[in-house]
Amino acid sequence: MDLINSVELTFELPDNDKQCYYQDIEKNKTAILEYQVITGGQYDVDVELLSPTKEILYKQIKSQFDSHQFTAAQTGVYAACFSNEFSTFSHKLIYMDFSLSDENPLPGVDEHATVLTQMESTAQEIHKSLNAILDFQTHHRLREAQGRKRAEDLNERVLYFSIIETSLILIIAITTVIVLRSFFSEKKPSQMHSNIRYGRM
Repeated sequence: MDLINSVELTFELPDNDKQCYYQDIEKNKTAILEYQVITGGQYDVDVELLSPTKEILYKQIKSQFDSHQFTAAQTGVYAACFSNEFSTFSHKLIYMDFSLSDENPLPGVDEHATVLTQMESTAQEIHKSLNAILDFQTHHRLREAQGRKRAEDLNERVLYFSIIETSLILIIAITTVIVLRSFFSEKKPSQMHSNIRYGRM
């Protein structure tokens, strides 16, 4: 498993599989691990957050979504591992955001030795607001995708159930008609004469 630069991604986790993603974090820096199962099975996954010394900092079993904030006790590579080993046939689609909570400042802002101008302060506020809007949109897109997938799965199940139910109704109706016709069918005249003749003998 290679070290990746991306901290926000959506990936597929096959059944009986485990994948880890890594983030290099400096000591005393605050980081956030956020994840959500978008599609697959019961929408659950096992999650572990490991320190550079392989110490388990955070662990969830069959979790659908969560957000965990922590402060790095030491500098090194931290691992976020997602396991679908408990599932034997369903793969999962998972969203993950593993990032530092301390955002990088706008270019040129930290170079000033004096107090920021009003325009620079406003630009910083706009930058923070835009990042908050992006996070808000991401969460709503994830919820919409998960809701749409659940609706499609439910619609598919209802369709199959309706087909089976309709087939059973048709089979029962045809069987009922055949049975009723056999009860009320009249005997042929030749059969009636034969029965009378045998009865007299």
